[in-house]
Amino acid sequence: MNADKDDIQKRLRRIEGQVRGLQRMVEEDRYCGDILQQIASVQKALRSAGKTITRGHLETCVTDALRSGDRERAEETYDEVMDLLYDQIQ
Repeated sequence: MNADKDDIQKRLRRIEGQVRGLQRMVEEDRYCGDILQQIASVQKALRSAGKTITRGHLETCVTDALRSGDRERAEETYDEVMDLLYDQIQ
């Protein structure tokens, strides 16, 4: 997980820089189309980071809960995953 953690942190730092760039673009009254393109780029980068984190969560936390044999824990995990996925597509 450390390699994934390092990768996620690097991605988030890049995204942070992109957001700061967006703030400058707005301050400088840059062309709206350019700003919107940068917003789309940030959204894509965030989705990519989210996908990596989701995979890690499924491979570790969810798998552990399902393999535990604890039916209540498994049900809670199912509910959590459904809530997370449903919230992401809204």
